[in-house]
Amino acid sequence: MSIRALIVDDEPLARQSVRRFLKSHPDIEVVGESGDGQSAASAILDQKPDLVFLDVQMPEMDGFEVVSRVGVEHMPWTIFVTAYDQYALRAFDANALDYLLKLFGKTRFERALARARERIAGSLDREAAERILRAMESVASRGRYLDRLPVSENGRILFVNARDIQWIEAAGNYARLHAAGRSHDVRETLTSLEGKLDPAHFLRIHRSAIVNVQFVREVHPWFHGYHLVLLENGKKLRMSRYQREIAGRLGLAARREG
Repeated sequence: MSIRALIVDDEPLARQSVRRFLKSHPDIEVVGESGDGQSAASAILDQKPDLVFLDVQMPEMDGFEVVSRVGVEHMPWTIFVTAYDQYALRAFDANALDYLLKLFGKTRFERALARARERIAGSLDREAAERILRAMESVASRGRYLDRLPVSENGRILFVNARDIQWIEAAGNYARLHAAGRSHDVRETLTSLEGKLDPAHFLRIHRSAIVNVQFVREVHPWFHGYHLVLLENGKKLRMSRYQREIAGRLGLAARREG
């Protein structure tokens, strides 16, 4: 895996220092250097590096203004570099990976770089998983439901068998799979996953939860027309009071399991 890095600092000696530390890492390609915020913002948007070493204090446009100009959502993984530690909190508010205080040494630099490697590897794995998922979607579109889902974990792509998934919950822009005592995040909405999983086994019981009926142990009436769904592992999930048809199906499933 090659990591494309951009070095941004108005001091040539500071840029040289970062470049010198990177020389011992042949997998990191320095795609450019910028000595001011304006050219840095342009380089980030044009070259789309994986990693940027960004000085905080620069004339005319500082590092935080660079982030604002590019947009946080478009910024690569960022390690802020500065001579003043009072910027540390603001740097992390700008979603910085790390914060290097000049004059940093090789040990501190290596620690920041190791953190960057982990995050970048995770991003690439998610992209690979998404490509695999799209390929699997094309199979599903020919009349099959997904029987395995790719997930990213510790720099690897694992496949979770659909039959092992106990339930799925909404987690922001992700869905969290719960299977075999572990949880995995996938960049999918519940609505998207609902259409890819076999409805004979997976039911949407709430806007934020899907259950595998094989793991449903009991269904209990609750307050104000709601129900509680109790899974084999003891997890309790609330079911929408508008899901009467699903309540009946889960009730049948629970009686079969009993």
